[in-house]
Amino acid sequence: MTFAATVLTLYPEMFPGPLGISLAGRALAEGTWSLDAVQIRDFATDKHRTVDDTPAGGGAGMVLKVDVLARAIDHARGLRPDCPVLAMTPRGKPLSQARVRELAAGPGVTVLCGRFEGFDERIFEGRDVEEVSVGDIVLSGGEPAALMLLDACIRLLPGVMGAASSGTEESFENGLLEYPHYTRPNEWEGRTIPEVLRSGDHAKIAAWREQRASDDTRLRRPDLWGRHTGARVQSASGARRETKE
Repeated sequence: MTFAATVLTLYPEMFPGPLGISLAGRALAEGTWSLDAVQIRDFATDKHRTVDDTPAGGGAGMVLKVDVLARAIDHARGLRPDCPVLAMTPRGKPLSQARVRELAAGPGVTVLCGRFEGFDERIFEGRDVEEVSVGDIVLSGGEPAALMLLDACIRLLPGVMGAASSGTEESFENGLLEYPHYTRPNEWEGRTIPEVLRSGDHAKIAAWREQRASDDTRLRRPDLWGRHTGARVQSASGARRETKE
């Protein structure tokens, strides 16, 4: 089954962009996934193809019009009714690797890219659109975020990555950051590869990697560590037990 990606954007020329090269580009050429970049202006009805207007209540910038967005979404849903519609916005729920895996396992996704001050709020309830954020940052538009989302999905499609384990032993897959990596030369500027990684003892290597993943997550991302340790103390019934520091 081909993973179908539809991008609703004011700048369709930005696609496939980086998704047209490397693993994603090869998968696109082989038909593992498809891409349709749709111009939102095509759904404006006036002669100037107007897609935005001033904010209700005043303020700087412009807001994408709900009626134009609705027609664009209706068009995309008419072509691929089974694909969820996601809007890239800093007001959305943070994107997680778990959500990426859910999307990659499905038929595809329709991605709505914002510009200016964002979307008329009524579009989210009026068309059942999922709001997604790729981080606590503000971009000039949703297109770079859409590229990130699609790349994360495409690399998980069957046959895209070479090694079957490549997608499972990585950051966030088990709630932790990935362990650090090394390769030859064994010594560089006085710094050596940890001896355990050169020991050939697979059990010790696995234990070292697990410990480093835990240590690095605890030190670098205490938010992830808190969620990871909280999940581990859940009882079989799903109720959390109190833990002492």
